[in-house]
Amino acid sequence: MFVRIVLIAAVAVLAWSAMARSSNAHGAKHVVTVHPYETLWTIAERRYGGDVRDAVWRIERANRLHSANVRVGQRLVLP
Repeated sequence: MFVRIVLIAAVAVLAWSAMARSSNAHGAKHVVTVHPYETLWTIAERRYGGDVRDAVWRIERANRLHSANVRVGQRLVLP
């Protein structure tokens, strides 16, 4: 009887893992293209609420930027 219960549980776990989908727990990532006269500050200010400095830091980190300098046409992932 115990073997049967373990076997049923194993099959259930296997079926569940085969059907698992991404939960998008972090939400969808948005990509923006830098336009003339835009800065990380203006992008962060427009897209996020709260402390803009924190939003700039998150954008820098998500895009592996070494500074806040961006160029026109550059595509940025917004976390």
